[in-house]
Amino acid sequence: MSSHAPAPLLLPPEVTAPVLERIAARIGARHVLVDAGDMAPYLVEDRGLFRGVAPAVLRPGSTQEVAFCVSACAEAGIPMVPQGGNTGLVGGQVPLGGMVISLQRLDRIRRVDASDYTMTAEAGCTLHGVQQAATEAGCLFPLSIASEGSCRIGGNLASNAGGTAVLRYGNTRELTLGLEVVLANGEVWNGLSRLRKDNTGYDLKDLFIGSEGTLGLITAAVLRLYPKPRQRATVLAGVPDPHLVLCLFERLRAEAADALTGFEMMPSFGMEMVLRHMPGMVRALQGTHPFYALIELTSPRARDDLSGLAEDVLGAALEAGEIEDAVIAASESQADGLWALRENMSEAQKFEGGSIKHDVSVPVSCVADFVVEASRRCEAHMPGVRVCAFGHVGDGNIHFNLSQPPDMEKAAFLASWEGFNRIVHDLVAQMDGSISAEHGIGLLKREELVRYKDKVALDLMARLKSAIDPRGLLNPGKVLMG
Repeated sequence: MSSHAPAPLLLPPEVTAPVLERIAARIGARHVLVDAGDMAPYLVEDRGLFRGVAPAVLRPGSTQEVAFCVSACAEAGIPMVPQGGNTGLVGGQVPLGGMVISLQRLDRIRRVDASDYTMTAEAGCTLHGVQQAATEAGCLFPLSIASEGSCRIGGNLASNAGGTAVLRYGNTRELTLGLEVVLANGEVWNGLSRLRKDNTGYDLKDLFIGSEGTLGLITAAVLRLYPKPRQRATVLAGVPDPHLVLCLFERLRAEAADALTGFEMMPSFGMEMVLRHMPGMVRALQGTHPFYALIELTSPRARDDLSGLAEDVLGAALEAGEIEDAVIAASESQADGLWALRENMSEAQKFEGGSIKHDVSVPVSCVADFVVEASRRCEAHMPGVRVCAFGHVGDGNIHFNLSQPPDMEKAAFLASWEGFNRIVHDLVAQMDGSISAEHGIGLLKREELVRYKDKVALDLMARLKSAIDPRGLLNPGKVLMG
């Protein structure tokens, strides 16, 4: 891969021991983890690309305890790494010798207001828990990603998570009204506003959303809720090529407007992986198709005939040659089964050996051209490489993943990561795209950020970091080089 973790800073016990003693007296000794076995789950990220080191894992249980931990570490000059559910995919949550501050115990829903369509949730709430609390109030919190059972809302905010409903509702940034943040010196900024309109100066919350814990520790947020959908139509269509996938998207967008909540693309290789490796998956269409479009229509109006709308659009698409076959889910369980085919794609790829993954975005109009050309270039670069290009066509976010040739050693394949980065990321840059659509920068893409990001933007980012965290104690080594 192109980005390597800097050498960890190994702090001597005479520096850390007095701080840990102070913190244990405040938050309880059982919430200061120093045993290697206890710390192990907090030190390695999901794909095993990075393994960190830390003197301890701190588990505060309130905003005030977080502030105390940060203040104590800051006084001693000890770096800190905030961590949520440890589900990040770019190493942003992996410690490089600093103290891990886990926010998992901050797991209260402080307030749900169905009239305001807002929820105030602490950073340690799982995304699924936030979704359930919204449902119980008769509302919807629309952020949805594959790891929602284990990822935490604080991590979603820190990485500005995207997911399958960005087309209709936007990224996490668009779903957030206010934040509570512990700053690098232990001060607490209370920005938990429930207002839709507030023009009283800089919008500070947007500094922290997507900052990957390098500017502050998000401890709570005011989240936007929406009316709960009362009608749903889920469709899986087999499509001959990516350009026709885009034609189908444009046809649906014109007919369904805001009812089009999600539009996902999957390749034949990805579909066959899921069916081959993941238990309980069912082939929804007869035969195989080069690509598949997974479509979600929703409406809060009970009388809307979304299935009828889908049938009309699919009929026109079939007549135009844009699709080869399609099915509309006849029940909620069938709809969930169609979505399971998409949600299990990343997990299924693990069974095919090594994988080199690119989380990129291009303008929606360029999605098909990007998939075709990037596939051509990668297959020419390494004969036998298997392209699995899938993702969120409606917002231009493609997970352009590469599985190793079947007869190649995994280590040898992964050693070619940087060469594939040049192919994929250069093409993304040519199309005015982004090398990181929804996963962030972390450790994995720091060098890529320097290569592709506007130099003025990098300078502004560095100056913001220096102003807000002048000693560089918050998640050092992440996002920015140096």
